Amino acid sequence: MHSARTADADGAPGRTLGEALAEGTVLLDGGLSNQLEAQGCDLSDALWSARLLSDAPQQIEAAHTAYARAGAQVLITASYQATFEGFARRGTGRARASELMAASVEAARRAGAVTGRESWVAASVGPYGAMLADGSEYRGRYGLTVRELERFHRPRAETLAGAGTDVMALETVPDIDEAEALLRVAEGIGVPVWLSYSVAGDLTRAGQPLTEAFALAAGVDQVVAVGVNCCDPADVGRAVEVAAAVSGKPVVVYPNSGEKWDADGRAWTGRGTFEPGRVRDWQRAGARLVGGCCRVGPSEIAALADQLEAAGA
Repeated sequence: MHSARTADADGAPGRTLGEALAEGTVLLDGGLSNQLEAQGCDLSDALWSARLLSDAPQQIEAAHTAYARAGAQVLITASYQATFEGFARRGTGRARASELMAASVEAARRAGAVTGRESWVAASVGPYGAMLADGSEYRGRYGLTVRELERFHRPRAETLAGAGTDVMALETVPDIDEAEALLRVAEGIGVPVWLSYSVAGDLTRAGQPLTEAFALAAGVDQVVAVGVNCCDPADVGRAVEVAAAVSGKPVVVYPNSGEKWDADGRAWTGRGTFEPGRVRDWQRAGARLVGGCCRVGPSEIAALADQLEAAGA
């Protein structure tokens, strides 16, 4: 399988992300949306952060740069909610939509080069429900078949792969059916992937056992890591143990801050419970790709970097 590589400062080929994970723990970035909001961006549009690929691309690159400077080695693109269907609703044709998706990879690549450290770009492929912009990505069970979900995801996955991403983040997946569709898309696409579920306790958001969910990735060569994201930090520990035992893969974890999203009020409530010190426990359980998701910002990623450095990861 072809696997995109980073470039060293002198232009020589670097390691693949899979090679790096075999040697130690790699640090992800945090939530792109909260950093964009901290920069003064309005994300109320149905396209969320993907709108800025067209309207304010410099803000996307600035957000990535903030995480790179905080120590993140993997930068996840602003393509989570970027779909041909979503762009079409705003009057953006397929050719321009393809350009914007490719631009998401380029922006992350430029930001990663700022520090001169080894870095990778992960093209975000969010779930079908993200395109609907109604919160259904936290429920799954859309009423679509695996084949229909595969048809939805394939065009943008191929576009992002063609843009030169190092890895594809099949992330915030709520449902085993959607995971199966995404893994079918990943076959033969020429880019390694990680598969990351959104979970609640020992179940996917759609209510399926994590043992079944993680088992889908076992033996799939292009999957370099499997795990969870966009979940409560308290749910991570057990999920890491199950993912490592069932999949035999390095585990990826990037939970939310612990605050709760009020969909009706469109606001975060409660207090944050994200504790960078927990990364030691995650590592012991099998986590090799760690970071944060919603409401986890550059300061928390910098704290994670400190923890990993102290642990010699």
